[in-house]
Formats: sequence, C-alpha cells, structure tokens
Amino acid sequence: MNTIGRHYIVEASGCNPNVLNDINKVEEILIEAARQANATVVTSTFHHFYPQGVSGVVVVSESHLAIHTWPERGYAALDIYTCGDHTDPKKAVDYVVQHLGAKDVTSTFMLRGIENSGSYEHIMSTTEEKEDSGEKLAVVF
Repeated sequence: MNTIGRHYIVEASGCNPNVLNDINKVEEILIEAARQANATVVTSTFHHFYPQGVSGVVVVSESHLAIHTWPERGYAALDIYTCGDHTDPKKAVDYVVQHLGAKDVTSTFMLRGIENSGSYEHIMSTTEEKEDSGEKLAVVF
C-alpha cells in the first residue's frame, strides 16, 4: 500500500515521574528517538510547566515527535509522525516508552496519506500492552 506517512498516537502510563518532569531529559529522549527512527532533526522546543509537566516538539525533516507529560499521574501523551520509506517511527515509540519507564502502553497506528481518486485517507489500528500481564491486544478499525 502506497502511503505518505506513518503516525503513532501513544498513551504511556506508569512512567517515571522524575523523568517526566525533567525538561532536559525529556528533550534528550525525544531527540534521540528521532535519530533512532532515522529521521533528520531540524529543531526542537520544550516548555516546563509550574509546578510540573513538560510539553515539547522535535521537528524533523520527515514531520514531528511531540510529547505532553503529567508527572503527578505518571502519564505521557506522545504523537510521532514520519513520512518517507527510510524512517521507522515504531523505533522512536519504542525508544521513548522504554526511557520514560512506561509500564502500560496503548498505541494507535495510522497509515496516512493513502491516495484514493485524488483525495487522501487513512487507516488505523490500536494496540495495548500491559507490563504486568504480558498481554497484547490489537484492535483494527
């Protein structure tokens, strides 16, 4: 299937709150995740909220990696989108959730930019992984 891009929307739970609240560490993780995905980093911008939490984006030539964290909940919301056959956004997802210490991960994957008679569509599936049970559930919409 010919697609323009691959997009992951990720809910990461049970993360290390100290990492989630460390703006420098979160930025370092996302920049390295972009490299792990074989994407070309253009720029990044991150903001630390008072009293806690970090939001940021890494712009890559192939699109973006974004994060919003809630240390008090051990939760991070990720948005990782890349285009081009040379990138692998799943590697970025795996890198980020590992380095945040996520215990539970729910991931929605979309193939985006599927051409259909001059317009573009997407298809998606969702996967849930729980560290405690080792179970993995996949749902295709």
